Parts: sequence; C-alpha cells; structure tokens
Amino acid sequence: MKKIQVITLCMWLSLTMMAAKPVKNVIFMIGDGMGLNQAYAAAMVKGEPLVMMSQAEAIALQETYSANKKVTDSAASGTALACGVKTKNGMIGMDADSSRVESILRLADRNGKSTGIVVTCHLFHATPAAFFAQNVARGNYEEISRDLLTFSPDVFIGGGAKFLKDRKDGFPLAEELQAKQHQLFYNWDDMKQSQAFLAGHPEKQGSLMGFCAEEHLPDMLEGRGDYLPQAVAMSIDYLSRDKDGFVLMVEGSAIDFACHSSDVSGSVAETLDFDKAVQVAIEFAKKDKNTLVVVTADHETGGLSVLQKEDYQEGKTLKHKFTTTGHTGVPVPVYIYGAGAEAYPAFMQNSDHKAIMSRLMKLKK
Repeated sequence: MKKIQVITLCMWLSLTMMAAKPVKNVIFMIGDGMGLNQAYAAAMVKGEPLVMMSQAEAIALQETYSANKKVTDSAASGTALACGVKTKNGMIGMDADSSRVESILRLADRNGKSTGIVVTCHLFHATPAAFFAQNVARGNYEEISRDLLTFSPDVFIGGGAKFLKDRKDGFPLAEELQAKQHQLFYNWDDMKQSQAFLAGHPEKQGSLMGFCAEEHLPDMLEGRGDYLPQAVAMSIDYLSRDKDGFVLMVEGSAIDFACHSSDVSGSVAETLDFDKAVQVAIEFAKKDKNTLVVVTADHETGGLSVLQKEDYQEGKTLKHKFTTTGHTGVPVPVYIYGAGAEAYPAFMQNSDHKAIMSRLMKLKK
C-alpha cells in the first residue's frame, strides 16, 4: 500500500509539473567565487541579511566539482551551470570528451526566447563564454569571441573591447558584427544613451552589445559605481519586450578577483553590489509573476573565514582569514525566488540547473 501511495504521489507531481503554466523568464545570477562565507561577510557589514538571502523562497546546496578535479575552475563550473554537463577544468561549452554541448541560452534562443549576458569582467572570460561559446581552452579568447557570429545574445554587456579592436589575428570582428545589424558600444555612458534609441524602437533590432572597458570593468573600490544594477535593469527592460520571454545570465565577476587577492574589503564591496543587481531582478519578478530568479556561485574562492564582527567600523575591515588564494571545493548556496522555485531540490549539482530551467520553461530540445 505504501509503495502504491509513493508511486501515486510521484505521478501526481509529474502531472502537476506537466500541467503547470510554463515559466516565461529566467534570470540566472552567478556570484563568481561567492560562497556562503562571502555572502555572510557582506551581510555583517551591511548589518542585515542580503536581499538574495532574505527574499529567497527556496535555498539549496550545490556541489561544484568538475569532471576531472575535486576543485573546479570557472570554465568547468560555468559550463556545468550553462550547459548541464560536468566537464574538465579549462573547457568551455564542451563535455569531458571534447564534444560541443548546448547552453541554456542557445536552447532558449532556438525556442524563440530572447537571451542576455551581463557581467563585470570581459565578455570572453570563462563564465560568460560558457553561455555562448564552445572551445577546448578558456584562454582562446579570440577564437571564443568569433562564436558571436554563430550565436549572439540579444543583450551582451561587459568588458572586452580590446578583443574587437586590437586582435592578434587581424580578424575584423567588430565589422562582422555590425554587418549583422548588432548595435556596438564601447563605453558605459554611450550604452546608457542607447535608452533613447530603445525608446524609439519598441521592437528589438539586432543585439545590443556594450564593450564597456578594454578588458574587465573597474572594481567597486576603483569606482565602478552602479553599472551592474543599471545594466541588469536595462537588459530586463529590453528583453522583456519579447512576448515569448527571455533568459538572462548575470555575473558578479570581481568577487572572485578580490578573494584571489585575499582582499576582504573588495569581496564585501563586490558582493553588496551584486546583491543590488539581485534586488533589481527580484523586483521585476515580483511584478511579472512569471519569472524565476536563481542566484548562486560557480565555486567558493579563498576559503574565507570571518572571525568576529566587533572590530568592524566604517572604513575598517572585518577580522578575517583567507586559507588559500585559489578556489575551494565546498558546496555553495543557491537562492531561488519566483515562479517554479519549488522545483529546486535541497541538494544538487551545478550541472542540474539547465534541466530544471528547461523543464520549467518547457523548452524543446
């Protein structure tokens, strides 16, 4: 009898998922290097829980190991998050056998949805590259950038202008992209001015591509300002014009950079900025009612321990300790909000996201 009841429950859940209205939009937000320790250090400085914590409707733990290492790099973890497969460290958009695999953005695009990438690093770096490119080596930036000619997200904002203007291979990538009717911008101020262009063009026309720095955007402590939350807001505004929905990937890239440098003040500043971008996404999801927001990390960086709060004062640092300048293999949290949040398990692999999102959006393979 118990066995029959379990089978019946499983069938009910399956039928419920099948009958449920498909999730229209997904905003997938990745704090590079942001373990629970980085997030909580930022919350201690803020004096209250981060938005990603307090607004979450479900929370999970996610393992991050790669196909060949217990401690992943950003290429393998980015590929797992984007493409749903574990691969070897260093590989982008390919499985462990070097076969090309399709990212959630490419799949969404084939299903008629708009897509976007917004980051604070250069756009051909490991994590963003995993969502649009396929290459055996993460450092092949010029080869990776050419993949934009076969698949271009509708919004593409970050750094990396030098990979268009100062290429060693001499390939005229900028000209090729413009020939495909993509709108190219080379700094954030010009990108923001595109709002006027958008106001006069309610229908999407080509991709909006903002290469807002030669390489990475400045760190928060170097004066980046509100670029990330503003870029997320701009992207959502543009992508949400699509009646069929969108998938947007956002990365707070420089949390990782700060932790590699054992810089707790930089890590806190970057995490707080990333949380502002999360707030933008959640506010949209609250109004839209059919958007899923997933916030996680590709891995933890630095083995950060916060030892006590009492010493913290404005302008000073938390008492802390980094145990490594590299990555660690500990599971990282996943904060989920909005439509379909209940579909996430409490414990998962980084390679599970694509299948869950695809099922919720009812994407056809």
